[in-house]
Amino acid sequence: MPKNKTHSGISKRVKVTGSGKLVREKTGKRHLLEKKPSSLTRRYAGIQEVAKSDVPRMKKMLGL
Repeated sequence: MPKNKTHSGISKRVKVTGSGKLVREKTGKRHLLEKKPSSLTRRYAGIQEVAKSDVPRMKKMLGL
């Protein structure tokens, strides 16, 4: 039986915490930052938990 391969795109974007939760970076802070208000760019900082509805699909892609 062959092994399942981890989806390389998801593995770069999503990390698994010690308790098993999936976390990701927030979108919107890569480019065109000059025109965005500072309040908005501060809001984009940090990590966020993956939406509950997306978790099963992402776990399958990660091979968990």
